[in-house]
Amino acid sequence: MSEPSRPPLSSLVAGRRVVLAHDWLTGMRGGEKVLESLCRLLPGADLVTLVHVKGSVSPLIEARRIRTSIIQRFPRPGAFYRHYLPAFPAAIELFDLDAADLIVSTSHCAAKAVVPTGRALHVCYCHSPMRYAWDQFDAYFGRERVGAAGNAVLRPVLAWLARWDRATAHRVDHFVANSHYVAGRIARYYNRRATVLYPPVDTQFFTPGGDPPHPYFLVVSALVPYKRIDVAIDAAARLRAPLKIVGTGPDLARLRARAGAGVEFLGQLDDEPLREAYRTAQAVLLPGEEDFGIVPVEAMASGRPVVALGRGGARETVVDGSTGVLVEDDSPEAFADGMARAARLRVDPAALRAHAARFSVQRFEAALQDVLVETLAVEREW
Repeated sequence: MSEPSRPPLSSLVAGRRVVLAHDWLTGMRGGEKVLESLCRLLPGADLVTLVHVKGSVSPLIEARRIRTSIIQRFPRPGAFYRHYLPAFPAAIELFDLDAADLIVSTSHCAAKAVVPTGRALHVCYCHSPMRYAWDQFDAYFGRERVGAAGNAVLRPVLAWLARWDRATAHRVDHFVANSHYVAGRIARYYNRRATVLYPPVDTQFFTPGGDPPHPYFLVVSALVPYKRIDVAIDAAARLRAPLKIVGTGPDLARLRARAGAGVEFLGQLDDEPLREAYRTAQAVLLPGEEDFGIVPVEAMASGRPVVALGRGGARETVVDGSTGVLVEDDSPEAFADGMARAARLRVDPAALRAHAARFSVQRFEAALQDVLVETLAVEREW
């Protein structure tokens, strides 16, 4: 006998109090794209977040009823929220969610640790366990970045945050991971299983252009340590190849000082200029170890190959020798070799776009709705 069909999500949540939890709202990145999908699937949900910079996210998100934490009242929270990291546990736990029946969090830091009531079901879409508290402390807080004294002070603080991160994992009833790589991290650090659901990419907007590519390489990234933009800069210098960098972040000054004349920093771009940058690049570079990596999929949807470090989520999106090049060594020398290989690839933009279509917004939202419906049916008598 076939299983009985599940009721639609809208009927399951009708009359229920639904709350979305998100780490912070300071710009539109991959996590915010997932949040947009949740806003469409759960249109009546309220939203709680540590910090909200008004106007920094899409109108769909801005239209939510947004509650912020005590961090919002700290000095210049939009600029300095990262400096308030030790206060995040208290801030996220102070949210009053007693009226919530369903909590859906999107988290790579603290949002998964909101405190639900006994009756509430909590589903977490996890972009990663807290990176800087687990395996990337040195990338963010190594001696060369914060000095010996800063490193010594921050090491026990981040160790405490890691213990808190693990101890609060039980507040989630069901984890959804954005890649198999992240599901492995959830199992390792939280001792929990996770459903894998790749995040959405707007493959309807990111499409190939008609002009041949220009002889430059492209990085699209937040300028933060673990993204390893320094590797891309050094590799481009070895090849004497022009490099364009899209994005902003706390590493901007350090990277500018490292870059030569062939590197152009474009800042944050709107969607249409970004699409044009993808379409006209020789290849798009992903030098850091990513949990998933939306940028490679946007690049492939735009018809351009990717040169990526062959670790983490890139192994789940980039096909070596077909849609791009996977580099096994994170040295500038190895990455320069990968860039040279990518320049010789025979690229079929239509094939790259077809590959990227596996990660479309429509597929993501249909699958996410199925996950939520199944979880509600199994975990609670709704």
